[in-house]
Amino acid sequence: MSPLSGWRAAFRIARRDAARAKGRSALVVAMIALPVLGVTAADLTYRSALPTKAEELTAELGSADARFMSTSIGPVKLQQMPDGINWSTPEGAPDPTPEEQAKPVDVPAAFPEGSRYLTERSLPASVTTRHGITDTEISELRISDAMLRGRIELTDGAYPRKPDEIAATSDFVKASGLSVGDSVTVRGPELTYTLTGTVELPADLRADALYALPGSVIAPWQKTADRDKTILPPQPSDPKWLVKGPAGAGVTWQDILAANERGVVVKSRQVALNPPPDSEVPMSLMSSGYSTEAETTAAVLTVSAMAVLEIVLLAGPAFAVGARRSRRQLGLVGSCGGSRAQVRAVVLAGGVVLGAVGAVAGVGAGFGLTALFRPMIEDFTGNRFGELTVRPWEILAIAALGLVTGVLAALAPAIVAGRQSVLESLTGRRGTRRGSRVLPVIGVIALTAGVGVAVYGGVAGDTAFVAGGSVLAELGVLGCIPVIVGFLGRLGRRLPLTPRIALRDAARNRGRTAPAVAAVMAAVAGSVAIATYTSSSAAQHAYDFEPNLTPGTVALAAADIGADAELPRSRAAVEQNYPVSGKAADFGRVWAGSDCSVYYEEENGCGTLELVKPTGKGHSCPLKGKGAKELALRLSADEHKRMMKSPACTDENYTMVAFGTGDHKIIIGGADVLATYVKLDDPAAAKALADGTPVLLNSAYAKNGEVTLKATHLYNDRDKENRAQHPGKARTTTDRLKVYVAPDRFAATPGIRMVMPEKTAERLGLHVEDYGSFYALGRDATDAESQAAYAALDRSGNRAYLMSSNEMFRTQDDTILLILALFAGVVTLGAAAITTGLSKADAEADLTTLSAVGAPPGVRRSLSGFQCLVVALTGVLLGTVAGLVPAVALRLTDLRAALEDMRADPMQSAYTPIVMPWETVGLLALVVPVLAGLLAAGLTSSRLTLARRAG
Repeated sequence: MSPLSGWRAAFRIARRDAARAKGRSALVVAMIALPVLGVTAADLTYRSALPTKAEELTAELGSADARFMSTSIGPVKLQQMPDGINWSTPEGAPDPTPEEQAKPVDVPAAFPEGSRYLTERSLPASVTTRHGITDTEISELRISDAMLRGRIELTDGAYPRKPDEIAATSDFVKASGLSVGDSVTVRGPELTYTLTGTVELPADLRADALYALPGSVIAPWQKTADRDKTILPPQPSDPKWLVKGPAGAGVTWQDILAANERGVVVKSRQVALNPPPDSEVPMSLMSSGYSTEAETTAAVLTVSAMAVLEIVLLAGPAFAVGARRSRRQLGLVGSCGGSRAQVRAVVLAGGVVLGAVGAVAGVGAGFGLTALFRPMIEDFTGNRFGELTVRPWEILAIAALGLVTGVLAALAPAIVAGRQSVLESLTGRRGTRRGSRVLPVIGVIALTAGVGVAVYGGVAGDTAFVAGGSVLAELGVLGCIPVIVGFLGRLGRRLPLTPRIALRDAARNRGRTAPAVAAVMAAVAGSVAIATYTSSSAAQHAYDFEPNLTPGTVALAAADIGADAELPRSRAAVEQNYPVSGKAADFGRVWAGSDCSVYYEEENGCGTLELVKPTGKGHSCPLKGKGAKELALRLSADEHKRMMKSPACTDENYTMVAFGTGDHKIIIGGADVLATYVKLDDPAAAKALADGTPVLLNSAYAKNGEVTLKATHLYNDRDKENRAQHPGKARTTTDRLKVYVAPDRFAATPGIRMVMPEKTAERLGLHVEDYGSFYALGRDATDAESQAAYAALDRSGNRAYLMSSNEMFRTQDDTILLILALFAGVVTLGAAAITTGLSKADAEADLTTLSAVGAPPGVRRSLSGFQCLVVALTGVLLGTVAGLVPAVALRLTDLRAALEDMRADPMQSAYTPIVMPWETVGLLALVVPVLAGLLAAGLTSSRLTLARRAG
């Protein structure tokens, strides 16, 4: 008989068996289709969201052929690369003189003959909104021109057609509360425009900008500033020209070379898409750059392999149960003369049939869901898809992956079915067998070796060893799972009935339980690895971050000298419009001699004030100066961290100067400043300020409880009032002041080193001035509240500004962790549900026996819940442990690189923490297993119809 006819029969039997067992078949199809769906959707989204070179050029040029622009070095000869990004003067050419750089460049003269062009210039501006005032960018560009289609698209209203009309991006309209027909006023020159429409940039949906006609903003603003010297002139960018070349010709490489002769840089669509050979490019690329193709390929192969493993682990037990349910049918095949190979073929044919159905369903659903959620994906990525890009060979490969996965999932059950004797198959006896003693030993060896290899790779900085060791360790855990599942059965001796049965059922049917536990473990391990690395990196970035204010505060500061008289009105503006809580903590600035903020033009034309830092241990930073590099070689990362955070080193590498203090960082204030801004709630410190004793926040500046304050009382001849009171030569004073020293943790307080009472400054002959206030925030301000506060400050004289915190950078990490937890949770629920369903199908006889001996109906429901809980909890705990291996190893790699940087520059941070994502782990280890158990129990019917034996 032909082998082909044997396979035809096997496929016919498999197809009919799949149609009979619709529930089990749908389960397998779903397991194969879901990953295929995910990979198909990911492929379509990635290919569509990743702009092609042509789409990038459209985002920059619209439908224009090229962009021409001058450089800052005048009309001198240039050479450039075809991409229009890299350019330089010819090698060996002399640097242009200041006179040459000052000459204007005649850019339009470089256009090809017969070209049409648009000009573009942009400038920052402060404009009015419905809520108040905000800062934005205004571009002078005729966006109604067809040359800009593809770059800027109208979404509502109309394009500006008149000089007093303007258009805005959707993000600006949303934040400002404006709508089409409203007025927008540019503050300063007080130019008012009518908002005629909203536009979007397909390549940047989050753009915040306004668009006006050329000549309608910059020129009238400059004219107003020329008339009124109190108005700041506009600060526009250099002009750019978008050029449409002669019909059918475009802008060629020869046109670019001619423009380079005039000092003009050109980005041409035609040249960028079809660059000339290197022999025609005067400026050759010196380096080939770094390619990540090999790394990307390795990552894709690794992810694909893990996906196949995941599906095989999930779908394999379903085929095994199917083979057992069909064992009489398979026995009949053998009794009719069928060989073991033909029995295996029947089971494998089931894998092919269900794999093909799952692959087709997954690909089709992937296309449908991508098209359905395309607007949501575009909003999330921040750019519109040029088109839904389909790579046929990639889609076919994904479908083939689903088909192969179905065959692999059926492979082990097919081998087991082929080994069964005909008699066992016909009588329904399943037999028993001891678990393998070799597999756990191999698993322990693989686990130990994998951890060792991964740690070695981390220490040596070799990510290939990290990846290989992590995979080996995970495979080792997989080998140990049957023993772990078997051990679970012994834990049920002292438990109530249903959990005891669930544990023993899991241990007795390891072929069904172990793959599901392994699938959960694999998904959770990947999620925990990424989550641990992400949270650790976030902690490192938070440590390295230099805040401009203490958390939960905002500062109001005078915008110029002598504005203290306007501060009460400015404070009222903030308090009435900003979400502040509590009273304002007022502060002032202090200086000696003539104020350097006013008399800064001539050298030595003003006084100085210095907080002298002592030398020696506890005062000088050992990581700076002589011997620092030798010391760094002996330091561990933790020792270096402690040293960097010590008061002696806190402000040596970076120190923020704010609040009008200068380098001395001394402010005038009282106990309210300590409580509101410094967050120092210490009655002794408050009493010290009340008694006239300054509070020092950085103990490195104190010696024996005193600081040295050095002041040069130099008065400028132009400072007539103070000069009259202090005639004669400049004098220098050095005072030893007793201070209250705050705990070391306050040494890093942004912008402040010491708080001094006003009466102490006056006693020392220093000058003081009210400079602003600190406020505690009840919550973060909304766009509307910020705009309203800025408008109120403007109405109060615009003599002060708000300084808000810049610490808003960890929300994306939190989103990533949430997505990872949800992904692992869904896989865990799916795997546990599959195992529970298979357990019900496989243990129907046991459940019938339970009912026959009088077990309550609820036992069936609670048994399903505990079976689901066992699989989910075991897989999650093992996955958490397995996921730590690659995360820790990769952090060791980062630590090695950080130590190298620190030893080259001792003031560089080497802090590389390993932070557990406890929220993610808690969600997976507690919430997901309990949810899985409750769902399984809730969806299981407690009724059971007793079967009657025939005869």
